[in-house]
Amino acid sequence: MERATELYDRYLRGDNGALEQLVIGYGDSLIGYAYCFLHDFSAAEDVMEDTFATLIVKRKRFEARSPFEAYLFRIARNKCLDLLRKRRREASLSGAREFAACVDVEGDAVKAVRDQKVYKAMLSLPQDYRTVLYLTYYQGFTADEVRKSLGKNKKQIYNLTARAKAALKEILIKEGIGYEDV
Repeated sequence: MERATELYDRYLRGDNGALEQLVIGYGDSLIGYAYCFLHDFSAAEDVMEDTFATLIVKRKRFEARSPFEAYLFRIARNKCLDLLRKRRREASLSGAREFAACVDVEGDAVKAVRDQKVYKAMLSLPQDYRTVLYLTYYQGFTADEVRKSLGKNKKQIYNLTARAKAALKEILIKEGIGYEDV
């Protein structure tokens, strides 16, 4: 696939097919990323759509200080945080308790039971841990790309990754899953 930055530049010059290629190339990844925050597949799909809508509406020139993918995931992260804040406000106004939807999003992407358990274990981690693991292992981001996406320094990312891996290992051992097989 053509580089995301080049596709976005083509889109800005009027090639709507380039935007379609971006959606095809990154849509599912953005949904998976948003699900890590929201635990709601429908809301994660909405975040993916809102992320691309932001690209359409703002039509902002991309400054290549970081990879375009990091920029795209940063937009999605901000959309997730906005939605979580909105949910919290609505819950406090109505007095309702928010509950987590039990949705099996793995489907075709993760078929093996072991992989489902690893994914579930990862979802039980604190948000920062989930995010750094998701970007690193599911999206293949480098430490520098994760750093730029999360707005942290390199040492913070390395420390966060080490703590996230240790926490995941502890959960997997408790679940009886061999960590070395992951």
